[in-house]
Amino acid sequence: MSEITVENAVDGKLGLGDLRMDPAALAHQAAVAEQGGNPQLAENFLRAAELATIDDEDVMGLYEALRPHRSTAEELEQLRTSLIARGAPRCAALVEQAAAAYARRGLLR
Repeated sequence: MSEITVENAVDGKLGLGDLRMDPAALAHQAAVAEQGGNPQLAENFLRAAELATIDDEDVMGLYEALRPHRSTAEELEQLRTSLIARGAPRCAALVEQAAAAYARRGLLR
């Protein structure tokens, strides 16, 4: 943490990897949120912990795929399957829920 300074940021000595959240820290925050009576926040932290292990480009692709009218049901199923294979079951469940909601509301491509 001593290398994370304003000077190093301005000098371009820090990259995105230097600022990435540690999945263990996010899981700890989830436990704190759960103990504090906020299960929704805890679930968000757990999904974030899964995403912290995925490439930035792939995360941005996930966000793009989940925008209304951007994906077919088949594409979202492929995304769900790939998230499971990457060890991100909570994110996969969110994609599954989104696909069902998009199908009900006519938001699939």
